[in-house]
Amino acid sequence: MTEQKKSSGIQRKYLKYMISLLILALFLSSIGVWFYMRKNMTSVIVDKYEFMNEKMGMAMDNLYQKSDEVTADCIVNDNVQKSLKTKGLEEVEKNALSKYFAYIDLDHVAEYCYVDNKENVYTKSYSKISYEDFEKSGFADELGEEYSRTKWFWAKDELFGDGEYALFIGRYVRSMDYAHDPGMLFLKMNDEFLSEVVTENDKLTDEVAVGIVDTDGRICMEWSPDGFEMEKTDKERIRELAGSDASSVIVNGEHVKGGILSVYRQEKNGMLIYTLVPNKVLNQGMNQILMVLIGIYLLVMAAAFVISIYASRVFTRPIKKISDAMTEFDGQDFTRTVDIHTNTELDNIGESYNKMLENIEQLLLEIKSQEKELRTSELNMLISQINPHFLYNTLDTIYMLARINGEETTMKMIQALSRYLRLSLSKGRDMVTVEDELENVKSYMEIQQIRNENLFRYEIDCQVDAKNRWVLKLVLQPLVENAIKYGFCDIYEGGLIRIRVKEVDGKLILAVYNNGTPMEAETAEKINALGTLPVTEMKECFPDKQHGYGVVNIITRLRLKYGEDVGFAYEVQKEGTECVIQLPVDGTENDEL
Repeated sequence: MTEQKKSSGIQRKYLKYMISLLILALFLSSIGVWFYMRKNMTSVIVDKYEFMNEKMGMAMDNLYQKSDEVTADCIVNDNVQKSLKTKGLEEVEKNALSKYFAYIDLDHVAEYCYVDNKENVYTKSYSKISYEDFEKSGFADELGEEYSRTKWFWAKDELFGDGEYALFIGRYVRSMDYAHDPGMLFLKMNDEFLSEVVTENDKLTDEVAVGIVDTDGRICMEWSPDGFEMEKTDKERIRELAGSDASSVIVNGEHVKGGILSVYRQEKNGMLIYTLVPNKVLNQGMNQILMVLIGIYLLVMAAAFVISIYASRVFTRPIKKISDAMTEFDGQDFTRTVDIHTNTELDNIGESYNKMLENIEQLLLEIKSQEKELRTSELNMLISQINPHFLYNTLDTIYMLARINGEETTMKMIQALSRYLRLSLSKGRDMVTVEDELENVKSYMEIQQIRNENLFRYEIDCQVDAKNRWVLKLVLQPLVENAIKYGFCDIYEGGLIRIRVKEVDGKLILAVYNNGTPMEAETAEKINALGTLPVTEMKECFPDKQHGYGVVNIITRLRLKYGEDVGFAYEVQKEGTECVIQLPVDGTENDEL
């Protein structure tokens, strides 16, 4: 009899009701044929447009190869090479060279500009461009550190003067005989130049979206069916791919919000050509089947709803009894247990609830004996509040520098950050030597000097035996952080941070001075008054988030470590502000809180 009751548990009853729903689902399994048909139709369509995208990518490869060959031919031209020599060209030769570029073997050249290494500018006869105009355009920066490679770039026309975005082809022109400074050649291309990529696929662009994107994610050219508008997330995905280092087909049939995306990246110029097959094309001819499927699903949902209502009536009564007991529990009366007899797993839940009440009561008793541990936990929490904030900012800076600067700068910052974290953690110890504390703040200042170039310099004057004197860790770094963030907020260079460590009358003196904007006298008075308050009242009495967070943190930890015999004061000077901390005889490595 007992075995029979156990076998009628909640799992078995649930399975009985679900079997009915599964039988109905098996009856409707024929709709799997529809999914199979749709999958095959989609595969055929996607393969068709993936091939088109790769074909257009190869067309772009050919265009780049053509432009590279043409610019290479320009370099070996006799007059071009002669223009790079010290003597330069005669006036007649200059005119001939200006006309030469008009007849280069490259279609759709709208404008051209050649600048030799003597600041001579060669353009079309009606284009009046001076060397000063060329410098203002900023086109020279587009070639970067390329030695002699043809470079495509999409930019606003600040050189020829129409102000519209266009494709430019640029290349350094170097002497083949002498080590002279190079010249620079720039060709402005008409829209028809890039349009050649899709010329053979004009009919297909009536069905799908096609576009060409530069290395910065800007759309240079785009074609799309009437009424089509690309999703924002799809544009973001394409911009993300623009930063890829891969080449050739980098995305093949990727499902995105707007449809199926394929992307080809040209290896040499870094430009992308994408094909997006809209969902409308994928779903052609399937709407009628979709309506039938929706009807079937509605029937299934209705059947499942009816069965669920019936099942809930069977099982909700004991569940409600447990819910009421939990809801009415006030945290005081631990005698209000539940008594359930349903011969299902709900009985186990009721027993577990009763055991939970016993455990809660026992835990409350144990919590009362843990006040001393909470004091240590509070200190650890205060310490941990400092590191994440700085760590995230520093990592963000490293990421930005990795993109903007060279690898050497990034390595320096990582090394400084590594030292900072190692000394900050100190293998879990709260006491470190003065030498380690100074090394820690020095690493922090080196990182900030990289982030804020030329903003400040620092000096460290230690007059004690730094290797054998101990101090609470992470005391100086928040003070330096405040000095940089608020003291130097109004300057861009010339800042000074001076850190002094000395012993006076048996007390260890730590002082941090900055020559930036002096702290307001009212703020200094509030901070200096914190030393007279109990630890638990500091945050409530100093709600100023701008200066108070780090200061309250430092004073709280110092008071928890050294007791009331701690001095902390800001001294507002004529030029700058100095924070002075006075500590009793320094602790040792093994001091406990």
